[in-house]
Amino acid sequence: MTAASRPAFVLHDHRRPRPHLDLRLEEDGVLRSWAVPKGLPTSPGGNRLAVAVPDHDLDHLTCTDDDKSIADTGWWEEHDRTERRLLFTLHGRRVRRYALIRTGRGWLLHLTRDQPDADQPDADQPDA
Repeated sequence: MTAASRPAFVLHDHRRPRPHLDLRLEEDGVLRSWAVPKGLPTSPGGNRLAVAVPDHDLDHLTCTDDDKSIADTGWWEEHDRTERRLLFTLHGRRVRRYALIRTGRGWLLHLTRDQPDADQPDADQPDA
């Protein structure tokens, strides 16, 4: 990633070993990754388990196979970060703001109540 470019994200829809989503955020030359067994939260205030998995190479931004497809892709923007929380917006087919929250035993993915024009597609993304 160059200083002028935006960091990418990809949501992979996995079908094996069980259906789940993988959230991957580009950072420091790799994709930081979390498996989200029950999919992204669908209502503000909703939380979903997010299991940190090993970082992936950037070539996974476009990686698909028989068991994995791309559910969404685009760029992400960090708003705030502490040791226990990362607040960010995904700019993909839709714009959604999330928080990854570190608990004592793992991570939660939280859909925030303050959504930036959540019903509008991102202007930087082609229509799907």
